Amino acid sequence: MLIQSKTRKMKGAIFFTGKFGSTKQYAQWISEATGFPVFDLNKEIPDSTDYDLLILGSSVFIGKLTISKWAKSNWKIIKDKSIILYSVSGTEPGHPDLKKYITDSLPKEIIQRIKYVPLRGRLIMDKLPWWTRLILRIGSLGEKDPDTQKRMTQGFDFMEKSNIEPIIKWVRSKQKSVLV
Repeated sequence: MLIQSKTRKMKGAIFFTGKFGSTKQYAQWISEATGFPVFDLNKEIPDSTDYDLLILGSSVFIGKLTISKWAKSNWKIIKDKSIILYSVSGTEPGHPDLKKYITDSLPKEIIQRIKYVPLRGRLIMDKLPWWTRLILRIGSLGEKDPDTQKRMTQGFDFMEKSNIEPIIKWVRSKQKSVLV
């Protein structure tokens, strides 16, 4: 007798926190490519138990991931899921500061269990609150790298839809059929 099995795709979602719009834009582009729903953790707290695969998006603000508090407080619930984290900043991939942002924001246990992809975002100075511009200007005074100092005082725009390709590739590799 032949037994037929049913299969289903992994159910995924995108959870993000952002400051100035780049993280949200990437979340929307990823959603278009995957069909996953998008949840802004600054506005709602979805039930993460409904999903097998999570894409976590976080802006970097003052050297810290904005999603770190949520990730730490929900780790026991999400730790057995497939998780990829993308961060959005002006820092170019491969720069040593990226590792510092992660290690300063998340415990080692989380870092070891997730896939990480740094993305470059957009910062338009005219659209920032005055106090954020002030913080960036003060922070730039202690910055030794002239390119970083320039980004902190003049802004930048590195947003490209093609930047999400490593995330989409990872999702596709995880979306194997699962026996039900």
